Amino acid sequence: MYELSLRYGMNPHQKEAKLTNGGKPLPLRVVNGDPGFINLLDALNAFQLVRELRHATGQPAAASFKHVSPAGAAVYSPLTPELAKAYGVSGLELSPLATAYARARGADRMSSFGDAAALSDVVDASTAQLLKREVSDLVVAPGYTPEALEILKQKKGGKYLILEIDPNYVPEPIEQRNLFGLTLQQERNNAVLTEASFERIVTENKELPDSAKRDLLVALITLKYTQSNSICYALDGQTIGIGAGQQSRIHCTRLAGDKADRWYLRQHPIALNMKFREGLARAEQNNAIDLWLEEELTPIEQASWEQAFEEVPPRLTREQKREWLSGLTNVAYGSDAFLPFRDNIDRASRSGVKYVVQAGSSMRDEEVVQAANDYGMVMVYSGVRLFHH
Repeated sequence: MYELSLRYGMNPHQKEAKLTNGGKPLPLRVVNGDPGFINLLDALNAFQLVRELRHATGQPAAASFKHVSPAGAAVYSPLTPELAKAYGVSGLELSPLATAYARARGADRMSSFGDAAALSDVVDASTAQLLKREVSDLVVAPGYTPEALEILKQKKGGKYLILEIDPNYVPEPIEQRNLFGLTLQQERNNAVLTEASFERIVTENKELPDSAKRDLLVALITLKYTQSNSICYALDGQTIGIGAGQQSRIHCTRLAGDKADRWYLRQHPIALNMKFREGLARAEQNNAIDLWLEEELTPIEQASWEQAFEEVPPRLTREQKREWLSGLTNVAYGSDAFLPFRDNIDRASRSGVKYVVQAGSSMRDEEVVQAANDYGMVMVYSGVRLFHH
């Protein structure tokens, strides 16, 4: 196929939408469904991310994308019983690929609602069953087993968008973009991120275990496909907080840190043992847990929230939240560019960050490194900026 017609462009009133490849065959095939413009923006960015994670770590990888930024990304790592319960997959037999998607989806279940799922490997029945039960708009992968396809084609009344992509496709080295009737051109971002990216350690603490290198790789590769400015917190082979598209880097750090905190607070025993009203959908349960973490609700909001439960759970005080969050440790933190002020490190320290990777070469490098030393962190200069727009 050399051309793919789309339902519409970025918005329904934008017509004449299509996908082409300069007169060459497309590396993408529609197996099921009817794609739109944003579907393909998500799918093509997401698949690049998981393909790169697969190459960098050697583990199956998954991503959950919304509005051209990842809500979560992960490589395979076994789930603890607490995480499995928090992710809503307790009792399920998950393949390594399905586990990677459970982690990617579980990083930020609020943002992953209606996601574009990307998988690095051929989708098996286990992964398909997990996708079938979640609210998702599309999946993109290098292939599907016959059983997985049969499962996925039943989703959304048979309209679930299933895309198959050539994992070995290599695009042209020069890319172009049309904007306001003008054409921008640049060399593609072919920066290869590996453990060699972490050789320049600039802090007094230089202990960088393999698990931290893996998590820093997850953070950096995720940032490569996240709308900038962007910050990523990662732990145990998955992202736990992503701050994307903010004009100020400290706001990215705060946004990502707040998401990381919520990710960990969702594993609190009260959250894991909530007694929801019978018949409450998983998405509504996620919303109820999220509101449980809010500091204050309007009286009307409070009354509506209470309707989600058979037994209304007690709220945590700020002190109880801080006590629980003290257990969040050894977190990796990545920045898609240099850190201009130490405030990013100060905020990151409150969310258990111990390992930091950034580009370096700020006017205040000495001040930022000192901040990392103050907290006993390990900081690495990658020497590469990863802006993505």
